[in-house]
Amino acid sequence: MPKGPEKNTKNKALHTKLLNRKKAKLQEEKKEKALRLKALVAKINQQKNTDESDNK
Repeated sequence: MPKGPEKNTKNKALHTKLLNRKKAKLQEEKKEKALRLKALVAKINQQKNTDESDNK
């Protein structure tokens, strides 16, 4: 009894590899964006603190 056509595991593996790459890239961009925001907030807070100390 024949088992049927062979499964196309090569394309499936490539597709999975590409999707994993895409997910990793998106996560990396998200982390970079969060770091930039964190640095920006720290800079603004530092400026506020120096402005407040100047006013006193």
